[in-house]
Amino acid sequence: MTTIRTARGRLALLPVALLAASVAGCGTKHASDDASAGGASPSVVATPSAAATPSTPADFPCPGESPTATPRPSTYSPSPTAPPTDHYAENHGFMVPFALHGKRRCQGLAAVGRVRAALEPLRRRGDFTADGARRALAGIGYSAGQVQTYQDGSGVGFLIEVDDYPVCVEGRMTGAETKADTFGGYPDHNGCDQPSGGH
Repeated sequence: MTTIRTARGRLALLPVALLAASVAGCGTKHASDDASAGGASPSVVATPSAAATPSTPADFPCPGESPTATPRPSTYSPSPTAPPTDHYAENHGFMVPFALHGKRRCQGLAAVGRVRAALEPLRRRGDFTADGARRALAGIGYSAGQVQTYQDGSGVGFLIEVDDYPVCVEGRMTGAETKADTFGGYPDHNGCDQPSGGH
């Protein structure tokens, strides 16, 4: 009798065991599984739906900007030829600054114009000191807490936190020119300085 009860108990557990095994396999399918099995291509499987893709705010010409001018594209672009297992771009995304759009882009471009105008007299005089640049930027209203200046080879580099949203201006003044660009901070980081670590 004991043998019959044990066999019946085992048979009763068989459907439960099969159900558990089938459920445990759910959700473990990857886009690469379909491609290797001759199914749909990974680009079809891995393409996010339009509803999942955030939209970029529309840009418009800012005061003093040509109506046909288009915003300068980001200098960062992931390599389209990188193998799907290469996570370099994903792992270093925290170092890619946000682009400014709409009114914030116009605010950034106006700040770039003010910074260039303040530093141009120094550049023409050949005053390439961090202190001189800091004083010139303080003269247009940026406090010591908003400005970082540093010697950069034969020129001066600068980073300004225009506001805490943030709108940032970064650039370099050399004998040839004053370059400046604007951006909106970094992911997972407060302020305008480039983060040294992320996740």
